[in-house]
Amino acid sequence: MNPETVTAPLKIGNVVIGSPIVQAALSGYSDLPMRVIARRHGASYTVCEVMLDQFLLSLSKREKTKHFLDIHPDEPPVGGQLMGAEPEQFSAGALKLAEAGFNIIDVNFGCPVKKVLGRCRGGFHLSQPQVAIEILRRTRDIVPDSIPVTVKMRRGIDDSQESRDQFFQILDGAIDAGLAAATVHGRTVVQRYVGPSRWGFLSEVKSHVGDRLKILGSGDLFEAQDCFRMLQETGIDGVTVARGAIGNPWIFSQCAALADGNPLPPPPTIHDQARVMRQHFDLCEQTYTPERAPLLMRKFCIKYTASHPDHKTVRESFIRIRTRDEFESVLARHYQTDGPGQYLPREVHGSQEEC
Repeated sequence: MNPETVTAPLKIGNVVIGSPIVQAALSGYSDLPMRVIARRHGASYTVCEVMLDQFLLSLSKREKTKHFLDIHPDEPPVGGQLMGAEPEQFSAGALKLAEAGFNIIDVNFGCPVKKVLGRCRGGFHLSQPQVAIEILRRTRDIVPDSIPVTVKMRRGIDDSQESRDQFFQILDGAIDAGLAAATVHGRTVVQRYVGPSRWGFLSEVKSHVGDRLKILGSGDLFEAQDCFRMLQETGIDGVTVARGAIGNPWIFSQCAALADGNPLPPPPTIHDQARVMRQHFDLCEQTYTPERAPLLMRKFCIKYTASHPDHKTVRESFIRIRTRDEFESVLARHYQTDGPGQYLPREVHGSQEEC
């Protein structure tokens, strides 16, 4: 495999992305700090964690919630993702994301979480093509022409022929509505996060749409080599890294090196890891206040430890942090002496996924 031959620059609508390897929307994770760290490590485009249309429409300038619409100067291009149930309210929420300054608006028809499906949101829309297409049409109509609209989908509710037909009906509806791209996850809604992502389906999707729609793939991208393998095997236009990017922004710089024809860079050293975690913590304090940041950083610190050669011990130390001082104490104990890190073992990836 030659990475240089499968990394044609990606453009979504009128937005120039660059590298076709981007960061996915991750519920509970892809907030401003994570997105900025990813961009600084070479992610050409990131997408915010999914927001409900109802939540967006009620969002105020209150200190505790205003960060949801914040965009860092280092970020653009950045996508805003939303989901909901009712077309009119959905499109109004999309407009609010556009007005906040997001460069691309992404419609979520992929979330498989039970409470989301029970409220007729996310992946549920794959079972009702007419409603799904109406949401896409209204969203495209209300969002300014200068801002591309995209859609995130799974390959269907399940593996039935009816589900497959509904998927392609919605995909064709997206093209007719004027959408610029679709991100397709190779698992069904029923699968949730269990079992392999069916990359072969991505090839079928790209063959179906041709040049009418940019297709990005998702699912089982944990190493830089996985990203190029998906691009090569499927012929799609880009890939979105989800779980593989949590606590591992280096996956994007590793991809950039391979795309330039260079060898895979070594994993980040102990000191490199500490430096990035401090940057992430600083951004978290700036975004949420110093008081809230430590608890919010726990889940990220736990993921960062996967690059540490003694990751199980270090992970236990981060689980209990409550203050910045306690965070620094863990770094002093486990990251003081520099040394080689490790590539992320695949078993460290949990069920967190792009919604």
